[in-house]
Amino acid sequence: KYHAGPLDYTVAWILLTFLGFLGIHRFYMGKVITGLIYLLTGGLLGLGWLYDLWTLNEQVDAINRGV
Repeated sequence: KYHAGPLDYTVAWILLTFLGFLGIHRFYMGKVITGLIYLLTGGLLGLGWLYDLWTLNEQVDAINRGV
């Protein structure tokens, strides 16, 4: 279902799980602006972190497909 590509799903999940509130997974995906926002706001007070829990596979898939 999901496409292989330059980003590894496992690495993204590990970063989200342990450093999600700091936005490190966003930096890994190349989303620097939102990574900085997460870093400064604690994952948008946790709401952005929860959003990423539900949508991380789709986000990584879109990047791997080049969308």
